[in-house]
Amino acid sequence: MNAIIVDDTPAAITDLAAKLGKYGDVTLAATATCGEDGIGQVLRYKPELLFLDMELPDMTGLQFLERLKEETDFWCYVVIYTAYSDYMLPAFRNRAFDFLLKPVDEAELDTIMARFFADRRDGAARKKQDDAVKRNGGKLLFYTNAVDFRLVRIRDICVFHYDHEARVWTVIVAGSDRPLRLKRSVNKDVLLGIDDCFVQVSQKFIININYLIEVCDNICRFYPPFEDIDYVKVGRFFRRKLISRYNAL
Repeated sequence: MNAIIVDDTPAAITDLAAKLGKYGDVTLAATATCGEDGIGQVLRYKPELLFLDMELPDMTGLQFLERLKEETDFWCYVVIYTAYSDYMLPAFRNRAFDFLLKPVDEAELDTIMARFFADRRDGAARKKQDDAVKRNGGKLLFYTNAVDFRLVRIRDICVFHYDHEARVWTVIVAGSDRPLRLKRSVNKDVLLGIDDCFVQVSQKFIININYLIEVCDNICRFYPPFEDIDYVKVGRFFRRKLISRYNAL
């Protein structure tokens, strides 16, 4: 897995390169001390991971990211890497994966790399799930017992509900008079990876955003045929993520 460091300070590059050496899956493909050279190296090596300084001699890190959007057709994980915390918010608004302050703290780097490897694995699992769904015309197969199963269209799913007593997820679908129990091996990451329309609103509930009409007193209200569902509560932590999907007026 290729990584690139773009930083105008050679000593900082050397320090970070040495720290990255302990991650066996990471190969430092190239380094650059200016933006133009860095963009050229990214185009050449197409890295999965890019450490980007925010103050380069010929452009800012944000300008670098804008150029990448214009000139590349692939996506990579970008870690903004700078001595100035003021850049944190603009970095995330430009879809940076994470933010690392100089001088590099090894514990912070370990945390970022753990997130990177986990997200990379989850992304591969989501792609596999997405490919399977596309091959099957947008349908999912849910086992109803050890041998029987039901095919369900994604657009007919309203709510996934975690049953704490049974320790399994269930799914509420159009045309079924009761929730379908899923296998114990199915977890929230698998469900959220099925389609972008599924959003977690609490520890217990994942909803199909396309059926949501409103949230009133923290309770979700849904379009027919799910208008009778009146128990899906939005958790405080998840509320902000739900609202961020829309422009609030």
